[in-house]
Amino acid sequence: MPFFYAMNPMYWLFMIPGLLFSLWAQWKVQSAYGKYKQIANSRNLTGAQAARYLLDSSGLSNVKIEESQGMLSDHYDPTSQTLRLSPENYRVPSIAAVGIAAHEMGHALQHAENYGPLKLRSAIVPVANLGASFGPLIILGGLFLRMESVAVIGLAVFAVAFLFTLITLPVEFDASSRALRLMERNSLLTTTEMQGARSVLSAAAWTYVAAAVAALLQVLYYALIIFGGSRRRS
Repeated sequence: MPFFYAMNPMYWLFMIPGLLFSLWAQWKVQSAYGKYKQIANSRNLTGAQAARYLLDSSGLSNVKIEESQGMLSDHYDPTSQTLRLSPENYRVPSIAAVGIAAHEMGHALQHAENYGPLKLRSAIVPVANLGASFGPLIILGGLFLRMESVAVIGLAVFAVAFLFTLITLPVEFDASSRALRLMERNSLLTTTEMQGARSVLSAAAWTYVAAAVAALLQVLYYALIIFGGSRRRS
């Protein structure tokens, strides 16, 4: 974050709501996950075992399962067709482990079916990363040089990062929906255990909503300083 923005009180007016929302979402995830990672599922399935069962039963035996490092580092890598689970979910037979493993398996299904939003999200990752890193700097340069067109280009570049968070929403919601259906269809969890898995996945979904809201507020702030400044100069 350029120092210029941090010194502007208007910046914090836009950023604090997004920050508070993100902190709340993170607390919700930690609370739900912290509870259900300590409760064993009745079938005594680890996340790795649940993922392997679901993958094989869905015709995705080619997808590998690996243990990743770090808490909640679970993800599916479409490039190498590898499902990676954090140690607690890979090794422990908890309700949370099965729910998260099923969610990541949902992403593997999306990839196998060429799910449109997932393909689009993967395609814009490089541009989104550049936009998040360099968009604010281009905006600052345009404002400093009094070149509104340059600032607008920076805004457009940064907006791709917001677009990424927006596209992420249907991708993650769909993966969770697939996970819940798969767990029910294959009777991996009891009805009571399913409620716990649903709580974990629902809490995780809020983190993606919070990220989208925070990114939108940033876009609105940058648009305000660009176009608001041009009106004041006219």
